[in-house]
Amino acid sequence: MLLQYFLIIAILLASSNAGETRLSAAHSLSKRVSAVVEKVSLPMPVSTIPLREKYDIDTVIDYDHHYVTVEETIVYPNHTGRQLDSLTLAIAANLWPNCFSLANISVDGAEITGYVLNAHRLDIPLPTPLLPDSVSNIKMRYSLSLPYMDQANSQRARIFGYSDLQMNLVNWYPFIVPNINGEWIIREPWSHGEYLAYPVADFEVNVVFTNRQNEPVVASSGDAEQIGQFMRYTLTAGRSFALSASRDFQVSDIKVGDITVYSYYPPIYKSAGEAAMFATAQAIQVYSQKFGPYPHKTLSVVLADFSDSMEFSGLYFHSRKFYDLYDRTFANYLTYVAAHETAHQWWFEAVGNDQALEPWLDESLATYSESIYYETAHPELLSSWWSNRIDFFRPAGHIDIPVYDAQNDDVYKQIVYFNGAHFLQDLRVRIGDQAFFAFLQDYFTQNTGKIATSNDFFRVLDEHTNVDYSDIVHAYFKNR
Repeated sequence: MLLQYFLIIAILLASSNAGETRLSAAHSLSKRVSAVVEKVSLPMPVSTIPLREKYDIDTVIDYDHHYVTVEETIVYPNHTGRQLDSLTLAIAANLWPNCFSLANISVDGAEITGYVLNAHRLDIPLPTPLLPDSVSNIKMRYSLSLPYMDQANSQRARIFGYSDLQMNLVNWYPFIVPNINGEWIIREPWSHGEYLAYPVADFEVNVVFTNRQNEPVVASSGDAEQIGQFMRYTLTAGRSFALSASRDFQVSDIKVGDITVYSYYPPIYKSAGEAAMFATAQAIQVYSQKFGPYPHKTLSVVLADFSDSMEFSGLYFHSRKFYDLYDRTFANYLTYVAAHETAHQWWFEAVGNDQALEPWLDESLATYSESIYYETAHPELLSSWWSNRIDFFRPAGHIDIPVYDAQNDDVYKQIVYFNGAHFLQDLRVRIGDQAFFAFLQDYFTQNTGKIATSNDFFRVLDEHTNVDYSDIVHAYFKNR
């Protein structure tokens, strides 16, 4: 049935009117894709409740007109332990003017008209209550007119959209936010830091480009499989599916056991691109030994046409400015931040957190993981890492602040990232290496697939030490 689906789509593509504009073709193709999907889709048996959400996202991309049409199906198992009368979704793309256009929504076959879309929050009333341990199917049809990633006129790095180099689809699809103790976890966006909390979900993303003769190279979360003229990307137990496409990308790869690290970059950055790939591969080896197994089979490093780096499931963007600063050593920001973003596959991806209210749980740990990378892989550079990466900024302040409390991005990083690294180093010295690394491994194991809190952090810590560290907590935390 699946092969038949792709063959039908291929025929439709081949028969597209050559006189149509690419933009019209995208609209037309989207409608025909949707019609075919409706014909061949089968009802899902609900005798076995899925462990997690499933996102099937059929995507038609007009690369040249920066336009995307999508049909998305969400299989949502209610594991909240409560009856649900509505669902809340995050749609970050709706924060951009004239970007997100919602055509229709249906739940279990019933069209929904009474939904409320306000900024990045979508509330969907359910036609019938969703009982605990039951499943609902949500279908949505929408389009994205991508924004230009204008770095010069933005308060922070613009990651979603297109530039002269690339097209980035990040936080681009609606997703059901976590429901914890009856609360839908959706926070307000801010000028710096991350604000979304992600559930763990499975993804199947089918992608076709309208311009078949000049397709870009695509980097993505998850595994890629060519099916005829289409590409299917599959991500299991991931937080967020991201995709980047460019006609200028060159690709290098390296194996770490059964894990493949890919690096995407323009040819002029070949040396730096391969250095970022190598540092990432080293970091995977170090963190797998120190924390626990890497959660996926691939990790893609993508040169980013913006001024910051950013993590997603099985993929991270690495700022072009770090490639420009690469000096063919390991004592540079290309390597510092590669180690940091790789660590987010443990502290963000495997172990999630409320990034808006408790950002230290992933950012402090990811920053201190850089130290662990250097002391293991390049011990001769550990001292310079502390000097140049951390202490140069004279970090200070309580690290348990939400993203909304810092004055700006620089101050936020100095407190949460850099002073957070000092907290973990002081804690490690106090309780000893054996207890510290046993704690990190157990914290990873106990919270993989979950959204951890500060209480979880200290609960697991107390299971591994009887040493009094209360003075350290008092020095670094305001609310404990």
